[in-house]
Amino acid sequence: MAGEELVELKFRLADGTDIGPSKYSPATTVASLKEKILAQWPQDKENCPNTIQDVKLINGGKILENNSTVADCRLLLGEFPSGVITMHVVLRLPLSNKSNEKQDDSPKKSSCLCTIL
Repeated sequence: MAGEELVELKFRLADGTDIGPSKYSPATTVASLKEKILAQWPQDKENCPNTIQDVKLINGGKILENNSTVADCRLLLGEFPSGVITMHVVLRLPLSNKSNEKQDDSPKKSSCLCTIL
């Protein structure tokens, strides 16, 4: 699409570091953005996402769906002609296996003392 203006995006990680900025076509899907984030993820980070399902992108206070496009995301905030749009990256990592962790095996005591008269 010849007249299409590229949108400049950067991705802010939870620790305040950024990936980007880079320019993307308005037709680029959120799933494609997540794949690029996975490819550019800093290797020195403790928590690393494995799949795009582990990554959530937030723009304008909204969690973006994988089938949304950059153009859809841009509508949330309006037009910023020469500005960089910052999207926040949140990880949804798998829960740890709680069966391996030792829990307190003592019998549970009821904390409710109800008296019916």
